[in-house]
Amino acid sequence: MSKITSPIIVALDFPNAETALNLARQLGNEHCRIKIGKELFTRAGPQLVEKLVAEGFEIFLDLKYHDIPNTVARACEAAAELGVWMVNIHAQGGRNMMLQAREALEKYHQRPLLIAVSILTSLDENDLLAIGMRGSLEENVLRLARLTKACGLDGLVCSPREIVPIRKEIDRDFILVTPGIRPASSQVNDQKRIMTPQEALKLGANYLVIGRPITAAPHPLQALQDIETSL
Repeated sequence: MSKITSPIIVALDFPNAETALNLARQLGNEHCRIKIGKELFTRAGPQLVEKLVAEGFEIFLDLKYHDIPNTVARACEAAAELGVWMVNIHAQGGRNMMLQAREALEKYHQRPLLIAVSILTSLDENDLLAIGMRGSLEENVLRLARLTKACGLDGLVCSPREIVPIRKEIDRDFILVTPGIRPASSQVNDQKRIMTPQEALKLGANYLVIGRPITAAPHPLQALQDIETSL
C-alpha cells in the first residue's frame, strides 16, 4: 500500500544523477512520486533508479518502449526487477506488443503499473498530418485508448485535453496520467496541449506529471506544496 496520497509525479528532467538525487531528496519520498525519463536514464543508468528505490521513492520509469514485442516484454521485465512503481510503452507499438508486455509482468508479485503512451503532448494535428495519421487528434487518442484498455493495460498517458472523451468511454479504473500540466502562472515551454492541475483532476486525471514549475523553482519543495494546497 503506497503511503503517497498526492497525485503529483515530479519529472526529474536533469542531465546528471547528482542534480536529480539532490532535488529528489529536497522533495522527500512521502510528498510525491518521481519520473525518470530518457535523458537522465541514459546518462545515469539503472543505478540511479536502484538508489532512489532503495531510498523509498516510487519511480515512474518513462522510457516509452516501442519495439518488437519480445524486446519490449523483456525491457518491461528489466524495469520490474529495478523495483519501479510504473513503466510505460507506446500504444502505437500495436496489440501484440502491448499484450506481451502485460503478460511479461504478470509473474511479478509486486509488478509495476503498465501504461501506454497515446499521442505526445508536444504534437498537434498538423504534426499528425505530417506523419500520415488520419483523423483528428482526439480520434487518434481515443482509438489508442480503446486498444490499450482491450489489451489489459492499467492506463494511458494522454494530454489533459483528452481526459473528457476518454472518460466518456472508459471507466475510472483505467488510470490516466497527464503531462502538459502547468500552474496558471507557469510558462508553456515545449508543451502544446496543457491544463492547470486543478482542471485536470476535476476532469478525471489520476496522476499529474509536473516538471519545471517545481524543479526550476527557487524553492522546489515549497512549489510542490503550493500546488498540492491548490488541489
